[in-house]
Amino acid sequence: MDIVIADKSHSKYAEIICETIAESAAVRGTGIARRTPEYITTKMENGNSVIALDGDKFAGFCYIEKWGHGKFVANSGLIVHPDYRNAGLAKKIKHKVFQHSRTKFPDAKIFSITTGFAVMKMNTDLGYKPVPFSELTDDPTFWDGCQTCKNYDVLTRTNRKMCLCTGMLYDPNAKDLNKKKLIKTNVFARLKHIKETMFLKKDKKYDVHAVSVNTGGFTQKEIDTIEANAYKMGVSTYKNINAVPYFYKKVIKYLVFGNVLKNNTYPLSVSAERIIQAIEIVEYAKSINAEYIAHGSTGAGNDQVRFDMIFQTLAPNIEIITPIRDKTLSRQEEIDYLKANGIDISWEKAKYSVNKGLWGTSVGGQETLTSEKPLPSEAYPSQLKNKGEEKVTLTFEQGEFVALNGVKSEPYKNIELLNSIASAFAIGRDIHVGDTIVGIKGRVGFEAAAALITIKAHHLLEKHTLTKWQLQHKEYLASFYGMHLHEGQYLDPVMRNIEAFLQSSQENVSGDVIVSLKPYHFSLDGIVSKHDLMNAKFGSYGEESKGWTPEEAKGFIKIIGNQNKIYQQVNS
Repeated sequence: MDIVIADKSHSKYAEIICETIAESAAVRGTGIARRTPEYITTKMENGNSVIALDGDKFAGFCYIEKWGHGKFVANSGLIVHPDYRNAGLAKKIKHKVFQHSRTKFPDAKIFSITTGFAVMKMNTDLGYKPVPFSELTDDPTFWDGCQTCKNYDVLTRTNRKMCLCTGMLYDPNAKDLNKKKLIKTNVFARLKHIKETMFLKKDKKYDVHAVSVNTGGFTQKEIDTIEANAYKMGVSTYKNINAVPYFYKKVIKYLVFGNVLKNNTYPLSVSAERIIQAIEIVEYAKSINAEYIAHGSTGAGNDQVRFDMIFQTLAPNIEIITPIRDKTLSRQEEIDYLKANGIDISWEKAKYSVNKGLWGTSVGGQETLTSEKPLPSEAYPSQLKNKGEEKVTLTFEQGEFVALNGVKSEPYKNIELLNSIASAFAIGRDIHVGDTIVGIKGRVGFEAAAALITIKAHHLLEKHTLTKWQLQHKEYLASFYGMHLHEGQYLDPVMRNIEAFLQSSQENVSGDVIVSLKPYHFSLDGIVSKHDLMNAKFGSYGEESKGWTPEEAKGFIKIIGNQNKIYQQVNS
């Protein structure tokens, strides 16, 4: 087998080369732009191609294209005749044309676009890296050559930002050129599957309509960035839904009424959000007559249960698509895919899963996958800025947080303002350990300054304004409410029943709560309320009684202890 730089004498093979390329493209269904014999002959005559021959029989071919006035070259049209496949010939041809390209165009960047996993692996071995199309040549003639590909419509729909092909680039001036990172072929396979899921399903084309549901924590700038990235990925439309007021009204209000902390620690920051997000997404999907709803949950977490349960309950006729779960994609594979498609964010921070919302921010990372490691301070979104002490006053009316420091506003706005004040003290950090819906133990870090302060302040006010039995029965019902919410059972009618009880318990939960904010913690100073049951005119605990005589106290004690006295006398 001879692999040589082709010249004019090899033009007799141009016809069979074009036929072999066309047949391969038909079989694969993607990639390989069609070329004419005249075009192939030109490449041979200019010394810009490599041919493999078994005697006089054609075995393989690849050619070089020059773009952007020589700044870029591409090794294109790599093909091996069916009689010579699966014998390592493609790799040999690839190495030959790559070295020829480097010799003939030493300063040029060498790029490739392909759907072939074998080619991707060969490129990686040579030092190529996956890149977005924006890093390749902008020469329109190159991209015009894709018109004969069956997936050209994908390229045009995304304004040439991406396609089913993966862009790969070798930069001779890259500093880490010799540090070749091995990338498994199945990584490319998975990335390709994501693209196919986005643009093609069973040979039918679908438009992708992206939607984000803001349940708090997002600035307008961040929403604009999400929108820009969505269009960069090739979506047809993007919509952001502001669900913060709805989120408070339907969920957070009852979490405050119930003083709900999962395992006495976690304010259900994420699980509370997911319910509302799922409901809003379903309503939007129905409004545009969507046939599918896609979400990015993994197969090992709680969110897949929450989303799927809401979707299948409220929209049983809409199919659910979950590429990350179905293909068991790792976070790194997701990052690699986004990088290759021009999404530019802080990838160092992306190693942490951060869910930011009105009711707190959850933080998951490598440290939370084991039992012994804490999250580093820098993993939390808020850092210590205020090292002093500050007092704030939370005003509640019938259990709702209606004013902060005497200034009235909507409860959700008061929560946002309180969070901005308290987060400067780095308050509300902790790690929650609990049982997941799928039956395994899980750990997650969180930062929820406003949520924790609001719940603790509200609970203190309740201790002063509710009866013993109100507090007793509220505690277990609120625990059930939090558990059902965490498990995705929000739509069960029992939740409306518990909400009715919680609402009715708040009639007299009104007053001010004074809180002291300090670095990394807070303390509850006390309350002021006209409904305060700790009233001196009825007596002072441990000091004096004004509602009964000493003899009445002795009679009460005798009667309340009678049952135990009888038991002990009978059984001793």
